[in-house]
Amino acid sequence: MNDTVQPAARPRADVPRPKRGEGQWGLGYSTPLNKNEQSKKDDNPLNVRARIENIYSKRGFDSIDPADLRGRFRWYGIYTQRAPGLDGGKTGALEEEQLDDRYFMMRVRSDGRLLDAGQLRTLGGISTDFARNTADITDRSNIQYHWIEIEDVPTIWERLEAVGLSTEEACGDSPRGMLGSPVAGVAKDEIIDGTPALAEINRRRTGNPEYANLPRKFKTSVSGHPSLDGAPEINDVSFVGVVHPEHGPGFDLWVGGALSTNPFLAARMGVWIPIDEVADVWEGVISIFRDYGYRRLRSRARLKFLVKDWGIEKFREVLEVEYLQRKLVSNPSPTVATRNGDHIGVHEQKDGNFYIGAAPTVGRVNGELLTALGDLVETYGVAGVRFTAYQKLVLIGVAPDKVDDVVAALDAIGLQANPSNWRRSTMACTGIEFCKLAIVDTKQRAHDLVAELERRFPDLDTEITVNVNGCPNSCARTQVADIGLKGQLVLDEDGNQVEGFQVHLGGGIGFRAELGRKLRAHKVTSKGLDDYITTIVNAYLAQRTEGEAFADWVARADEVDLRGEKTLEAV
Repeated sequence: MNDTVQPAARPRADVPRPKRGEGQWGLGYSTPLNKNEQSKKDDNPLNVRARIENIYSKRGFDSIDPADLRGRFRWYGIYTQRAPGLDGGKTGALEEEQLDDRYFMMRVRSDGRLLDAGQLRTLGGISTDFARNTADITDRSNIQYHWIEIEDVPTIWERLEAVGLSTEEACGDSPRGMLGSPVAGVAKDEIIDGTPALAEINRRRTGNPEYANLPRKFKTSVSGHPSLDGAPEINDVSFVGVVHPEHGPGFDLWVGGALSTNPFLAARMGVWIPIDEVADVWEGVISIFRDYGYRRLRSRARLKFLVKDWGIEKFREVLEVEYLQRKLVSNPSPTVATRNGDHIGVHEQKDGNFYIGAAPTVGRVNGELLTALGDLVETYGVAGVRFTAYQKLVLIGVAPDKVDDVVAALDAIGLQANPSNWRRSTMACTGIEFCKLAIVDTKQRAHDLVAELERRFPDLDTEITVNVNGCPNSCARTQVADIGLKGQLVLDEDGNQVEGFQVHLGGGIGFRAELGRKLRAHKVTSKGLDDYITTIVNAYLAQRTEGEAFADWVARADEVDLRGEKTLEAV
């Protein structure tokens, strides 16, 4: 007789069953329904690290197993970059292997960390030594390199890990790089510092096979700042600072946010979670996604589809009954941000020091700049730097008598603490320069756009956000900008196929959580973009009422103005 005591069965909630099997493990479907699921079943993607270190880095690119190259490498933040010379028309026409270059894009996680001088110099040194001086700050607070060779990857990992940084699960069907508040622990108006919770979540994630095989990517945000600076509306799971009338500061839970071709803003659960329970709730949400997320079609595998089908009340029930085995405390959700969450400019901290938010142009930096930033941090005794969810950065802990010197030193290396609206409020994804999914150029196009709009509107007195995307995947958030641009091939006046954009207007997060208005059958050539934006901004400036934001004007404006078909002089 076996006297072993078996663990009690986990309580089960009444979970909806789709009419057609969607590969949900929690409903007994364990057979892989596509090649991606088969690949993950064949081998834990985290195991690829050993093959990179022991085989591929020694034998070179041609030795790499295709299943690793185009699949499991992503679990260590590595993708092949786009082969040069392939225009946007080739993106959907060629097989993936035909788009592959022999070089890699690599992402390094920051996960809300306060980066010190040594970490910044390490990031800069990797760029100059192995990535042809490339580096971008992404809207997930990662650093992204290009031109990485497989032979150099183990050395890069050694350098990163020596200073506490990692590329593990920066990509793949896994808990990707996490967003925290860039001003956590120092802002005067912070509700609660989420840093300990974010660190605990990351500790439970690191190297954990329980969370290494999700239906698709899983994005996390934890911020206790009322500016909603962690973009909670568009993350799979977000913990948002809130105050309960009896229990005090804690976190609300928002789930199911994501954009791409089927955009959803996160559903707000309306609960209060104490900081020491945040990691438990995170594990509950990611486990629901792992167990009940759809695995049949990649295009329907994000958490947002499950939340949409179940509804937020059913999601809460399953979370409480099956995974937490306790009730959550109800509490009203925050509504809108109290102020801009990019933290650009000079702001006093609660300890009397200052934090300074500074902007590169559309997130593009380089190794020399990152190294110089590390030197600046050391020279002026700055506590450190955090990256933001808007392709920007924030210096923490600047002494009052050093503020002016630090602002000048930042400007000298290409980072502005008092940028124009256009530099402050424009983002761009990687684009066709390196991305195999892109259709048009974005980074350089956005850089040129910023320069031209600064020339045409040097004294713009209101914020207008512009997000430039190279394809429908919306990595730079097409649908939640005042002016969102989705790259595609369009016809010019002579009938030639050229790079251009579909336009979305009036979207936003933070102050206004709303998906932008897509203008029916309206597209703009890349060449004509400067003039189009000039025309609609002039129309807005001429027609706005006192205090009216651009998105509010879009909601009431005539379509002829939104299409840029009428030219008005601004007043």
